[in-house]
Amino acid sequence: MRLFVDCRYVRTRVHDGISRYTASLVETLGSPTFASRAQVTMLISDPAQLTMLPDLPHLRISSPTSPREPLVPRQINPHSPDVVFSPMQTMGSAGRRYRLILTLHDLIYYQHRTPPRDLAAPVRAGWRLYHLSYAPQRWTLNRADAVATVSETTAGLITQHRLTKRPLHLIPNAPQPVSRPRDPGGLPARELLYMGSFMGYKNVEGIIEGLNRLPEYRLHLCSPLTGARRRELIASAADPDQLVFHDGISEEEYRALLHRAAALVTLSQAEGYGLPVIEAMSHGTPVIVSELPIFREIAGDAAGTPAAQVVTNTEELASAVRRLEAPDIFSEASQTARRRSAAYSWEDSAERLLAAAASAQSSKN
Repeated sequence: MRLFVDCRYVRTRVHDGISRYTASLVETLGSPTFASRAQVTMLISDPAQLTMLPDLPHLRISSPTSPREPLVPRQINPHSPDVVFSPMQTMGSAGRRYRLILTLHDLIYYQHRTPPRDLAAPVRAGWRLYHLSYAPQRWTLNRADAVATVSETTAGLITQHRLTKRPLHLIPNAPQPVSRPRDPGGLPARELLYMGSFMGYKNVEGIIEGLNRLPEYRLHLCSPLTGARRRELIASAADPDQLVFHDGISEEEYRALLHRAAALVTLSQAEGYGLPVIEAMSHGTPVIVSELPIFREIAGDAAGTPAAQVVTNTEELASAVRRLEAPDIFSEASQTARRRSAAYSWEDSAERLLAAAASAQSSKN
C-alpha cells in the first residue's frame, strides 16, 4: 500500500498536540515492524518540518492554509497514492484519485469559537464561519472515504451529532515510549506542570487560582505563550516567584520536570484527548484534572485515585496537591499512573491506522 500522511501541521520547533500525533504515527509506521506493510510518504509544506520528522520519503506541497488547499489533490494525484491520511479534517478533496481518511479530534470550537491567535486574519474569519453550524463539517467529512478520531468520547459526539455517514475509526493518541520512568519512592519537588495552549477554554487562570492556595509551590508553564497582554494577565495573577514561563521546552527538559514534579495539572473546560495527561502518567507522574468525560476515559480505573485526581474547583485542586505530599500516597499514585498508561501505545494506533487504510482502499464509496 502506498500511504501518504499529511504532515503539514507538524511544527518546526516544539510539537503541539496535532504535531505530536502526526510525527509519532509516521515514525511508528516507518519502523521495521511496519515498514514492509506500507510505503509511507510524508506530505510537508515547509522543509523545516523535516527536523521534527523521521527520515522517510517526502513530498512538498502547498500550505494547508493556502488558497490552493481545496484543490490540493492536483498536487498529490500525479504521485499515485493508494490512501492519504490527514490528521485534520480540512484537507482539500476536490478531484482526488485516491482514498482519503480525515481526522476529527474534537468538537471544542463549536462551544469555544475563538480560533488560535497565530492564524492569519482571513483564516480566523473562515474558522468562525465554519463552526457556526455542523453543516460544513458534515459536508467535509462525507467527502472522505473514512473518518478517524482519537477517543471514544469524541466518537460518541460525532455519532450524536450525525457528523458523517462514513466508517468511523478510533486511532488514539499515545505517550512516547518511556524506558526509565521516575522512581516512585522518591519525594517530589514542590513543583507543578502545565503543558498546553493558553486559549481561554484551557482555563490556565483556574490553575493559578489553585496555586495561590499553595504558596510554597511553583508552576511550570511549558508551552510557548505569545501575546504580551495575555502574558501580563497570567503573570499578574500569582506571585512572580511561583510562575516559570518556559515558552517551549525541549524533550529532555520536559522529562526532567516530569521526573521531579508533584503532578501535571489541567483544568481545561474541553478536550478531545489530553495528550499531556497520558504522557505524564507514562513517566509515573500523577495528574490532577478537571471533571471531563475524556479525562475519565484516559485515566480509566485510575480516575479518582491519587494517580488521576478529578477536581471541580481551585480548593479541591489545592487539596489534591496536598494529598500527594504523603510519601506512601505519592508512591502508589506514581505506580498506578504508570500501569494505566500502558493501555495506549503508538504501535496499537499505527495498527489501527493501517486497518482503516486497508478498509478505505477496499471500500466502494
